[in-house]
Order: sequence, then C-alpha cells, then structure tokens
Amino acid sequence: MLVRRAIAAFVFLSLVACSVLRLAPREDAAAIIEPQKSSQPQVPANLFVNAALSMLGQPYRYGGAAVGGFDCSGLVEFAAHRANLAVPRTALEQLGIGVPVPRGELKAGDLVFMHLIRKELHVGIALDADRFIHAPSTGRFVRISSLLNSPYNKAYFTARRILASDAATTPLPLTPLAPITPLSPLGGRH
Repeated sequence: MLVRRAIAAFVFLSLVACSVLRLAPREDAAAIIEPQKSSQPQVPANLFVNAALSMLGQPYRYGGAAVGGFDCSGLVEFAAHRANLAVPRTALEQLGIGVPVPRGELKAGDLVFMHLIRKELHVGIALDADRFIHAPSTGRFVRISSLLNSPYNKAYFTARRILASDAATTPLPLTPLAPITPLSPLGGRH
C-alpha cells in the first residue's frame, strides 16, 4: 500500500513538473515583449514580435511558413502576415527590404541576418539589442538566441528595419533597395 502511494505521488509530481516545464517558454516569451494593455491597437512591432513569439517550440521545416513547421524566412513571413505586413518569402529577398540598422541600434522587430556555416543566409527577428527569435535548422525548434553567443556573434552580417522607428503604426516601404544577387554560385534559396 505504501509503495502504491509512493508511485502515485511520483507520477503526479512528474506530470505536474512536465506541464510546468512545457509552459515555461511561453510564459517567458510573454515577459519579453509586453503586449499593450489598453484598448488602443498594438503597434506593428509588438504584433510582429508577438506573432513570432507565439510560435516558440514549433519545429524547423525547410520551406515551412505555417504552424507545424518553419524555416527562418518562413517564420519572418508568417509573423509579418499576422501583423498585416507584407514581406518577401526568402531570406535573400528579405535582405533587400527596409533600411539598414547599425548593430548597436537594434530594436524589437528588426530583421537580423547572419552567414552561418551550413546556410547561405539566415534571418531572425530582433527582440532587443541582443536577443532574436528564429527557426534555426533541421531537428531544432523555433527559439530565442543571443547575438552575443556563438555562432551568432561571429556570423552576424547585418540588420534591416522594416517598421518605422517612431511610435506610428506606419510600416516602412518594403521595396527592394537594389537588385539582389545570390551569395554563392549555387544560388540556393534560404
């Protein structure tokens, strides 16, 4: 009888611990960008970032741009669509929109670009000056990473601001600034 109670207590505590651990990333994500609690509509940066944060834990899927699996540029496109913004589909195309942002001036909603070893070009959405949300690679999940940690600190390439920097809700024009050329002779789309 004592053994049954001990097993039942262990199972109960295990289930409680698993459910708390599974919810923790979503609770942490909500603390990153606090949604506005007024009756006024959210500014696009909050909508954009919160849409991406709502996908934390979704699996990486090459070519994915919907719940169930994302690649890096698919996550950006999905979050932008949720914020009523139109962005191109691929990271290479996304590199040509908005305006350049110096590394030290990153704000929530800026796109950050990296050259990673196994990818021609990688994109994520800045949460602040040091953190970004992205869909990393096969076998991994949408997550928050730091631009201060390897490999992202060395792979950082540039950033683009696709939303107006003032408090207005007007997005910047999403017209490519210049013709985009592939970064490798393979011309792969990422």
